[in-house]
Amino acid sequence: MRAERKLERMEIRKRIPVLLVVTFFLSLFGLSPNSQGKEKTRHTPTKEIGMAVEFMDHAACAYVARDKGWFVEEGLTLSAYESYVTGMALAAALARGDIQVAYVCLVPAINAYANAKVPLKIIAGTHRYGYGLVVNPRKIKLIRDLEKPGIRIGSVREGGAVDVLLHRVIDMYDLDEGMILRRVKQMNPPKQILAIKMGQLDAAFLPEQWATMAEDFGLTMLLTGKDVWPEMQGSVLAVKEELIRDDPEIARGLVKATQKATDWVNERPIEAATIMARQMSVTGEQLFPFKAAKVAARLEITPQVLLRSMARLDYTTRISPSTVQQAIDYIHHLGYIKKAFRAEDILDLRFLR
Repeated sequence: MRAERKLERMEIRKRIPVLLVVTFFLSLFGLSPNSQGKEKTRHTPTKEIGMAVEFMDHAACAYVARDKGWFVEEGLTLSAYESYVTGMALAAALARGDIQVAYVCLVPAINAYANAKVPLKIIAGTHRYGYGLVVNPRKIKLIRDLEKPGIRIGSVREGGAVDVLLHRVIDMYDLDEGMILRRVKQMNPPKQILAIKMGQLDAAFLPEQWATMAEDFGLTMLLTGKDVWPEMQGSVLAVKEELIRDDPEIARGLVKATQKATDWVNERPIEAATIMARQMSVTGEQLFPFKAAKVAARLEITPQVLLRSMARLDYTTRISPSTVQQAIDYIHHLGYIKKAFRAEDILDLRFLR
């Protein structure tokens, strides 16, 4: 039986790199949101930059730095500022010429670099952890209960950070991969929350703040990324290589503003949660131009939810090359990238103090 499962796993993984590349470019050319408008300042930097961020508290430092004007203080003019519901869609935006900077989950950044050959560099971390498994406590009390007949599981599509967490859980707890994956309904995080609200999911692998929001609809947090992946790198600050090559002072300013905002978030989490709730409300209700964001706008993201969620993240710009290498190797093991590479190839940490 295990031999059959191993063969099944190998066949599935042979098809995954092709699927990832196809879905990447579908996202790039068909699902990328339009620019939310240009944001001009009186400062005259050496170069304008287009920025993309996650519609999650993973990007707390970006939300705060923008709100406080700290990007402007570093001489940075944002020619575009876009929010994305998933890391995969955000990573696709990096392939466009008008986006040079992204606050994005590590896993999609690795996929974009390895599969779509996006020339990017990670210049800082933004947080560790930030992902969880929430479950209906009446149906699921132990991880192995995910194998029970009829259990409905939600996750994002292949190659997303929580999809990798799902596989990590399968491997760590020796679950039947075929059985679990057949039950997974792939949808973006806000759609999973709506499905949970309507009683259509029994378990969901979600990034924060969505995982914490699920608790308000009766689910409980069964485990977090920290439980299955010590020192798990969550999101990162990634830039196009050309930005560093043409004007490294822009990269230096980005890291400086990110560090300042990260320190502020850790010192004033209540105020940070209020800032994010306000910005996410505006973004979700007015600026998203396509269906996924309209779904997100129907869900209220309150400062109280964000504050609880933020407590489950470790906000830090520090990033360990060995931890990044672990992620690269595991994603390769899953078959999501065809060839592993050295963490040093994607990292440029010279601007971190």
